Amino acid sequence: MDKQTTLQNPSERQTEQSQHMITSTLFQTLKELPIPIENTQCVLYKHEILICGNRFKRDCYSYHILKNEYKFICEYPRGIELDGHCVMKLVDNNSNEITLLSFGGDYKHTLVMKYVSVWSNDNNNNDNEMDKSKEVKKLNNYNEWVPFTDNHNNQIEIGRSGDYYIGVRAVIGGSNNHLLFIAYYPNNISVFDLNTFQFIKYGRLPTKRMLFHCFISKPEKNKNKIYELLLFCWDTGLSIEYDEDKNTFQFHELPVCDDIKPFFRYAYVCINDIILFFGGRNAKLDDKSVVSKSVYKYSIQENKWMIFQNNLPNPLYDCVAILSEDDNHIHIIGGQNDKNTTISTHMKTKVRVWDASLLSKHEIKFIIQHWVRTLKIKLGWINDFDELVFKYSKKDITFKI
Repeated sequence: MDKQTTLQNPSERQTEQSQHMITSTLFQTLKELPIPIENTQCVLYKHEILICGNRFKRDCYSYHILKNEYKFICEYPRGIELDGHCVMKLVDNNSNEITLLSFGGDYKHTLVMKYVSVWSNDNNNNDNEMDKSKEVKKLNNYNEWVPFTDNHNNQIEIGRSGDYYIGVRAVIGGSNNHLLFIAYYPNNISVFDLNTFQFIKYGRLPTKRMLFHCFISKPEKNKNKIYELLLFCWDTGLSIEYDEDKNTFQFHELPVCDDIKPFFRYAYVCINDIILFFGGRNAKLDDKSVVSKSVYKYSIQENKWMIFQNNLPNPLYDCVAILSEDDNHIHIIGGQNDKNTTISTHMKTKVRVWDASLLSKHEIKFIIQHWVRTLKIKLGWINDFDELVFKYSKKDITFKI
């Protein structure tokens, strides 16, 4: 091979280095996960992210956001196999504990856990007090998965016999946060009443198939007991309206941008009026499998899509995205890369980087400077331009960055 053909044009090399610098700045790598994790479920509790099992491991951990440390919580019971399960945070009046509901997956289960922070004794040096605390937790079944039961101690199963619950997604809502909306393969949707412990509705979605999909509640306050949900998977986009009084569904089609249509198994998070999608994989299981490292945004209010110029550091799927307690950062946990290798990576990125309406004037100027370098634009810059762009970005959340 001619030596010159392997040399990179200096300007191209500079552009790649600039892009790498931007990506490195956007995504901060945190302490490595205790084990490689894919297809997990995460729940936020104060300054903790609870990591609840994954495809190959039954281990559950708490990640302390402020300490950048992990602690083991418990294991799922023996015999429970996790593959595409779902974990939800139930509403609790006790601020010192929460109740988690775990269900579904390829091998169906329905369990709950009363969680009390595993970090609560960190500053307690009294061994007797620590032993007493551990004993109380054990007696009250804290921090362990147990069967889900009703008020008469009858065991409850979420899921019909014969239905396929791998890659299931769920949302808690309703007028009193008492309804569990469940969307699962191939095109099923159901409503489970958490007060009566009964399914009150089964329906079919107007799509051929979906699994490992995006399923969220619409952020704006629902009126007249009309609850709106959004669902995306492959080329399907749906707005789902549930009338609580009439117990009926209405479906409306939403657009899906061409770039994201081949993908599912992406991480997603809803922030204010936007949904962010990270990575994903197409449905191929052979050498034609494609793993994405792109970041996409869907504006609910504008009903518009965009793809960002900045990407994940590496192609990724089966990872999880979750907001921090202060809503300032998005944590991206685990997943698989384009070699189908499960990873131990934990990253975080600032929310305002992906939502132009939250950017400061300084940050917008930094991004514009990156554009100029990337596009090799030779021009002078007038400070008034900064103000114009800043005002524009505040009005138009689909402003590309």
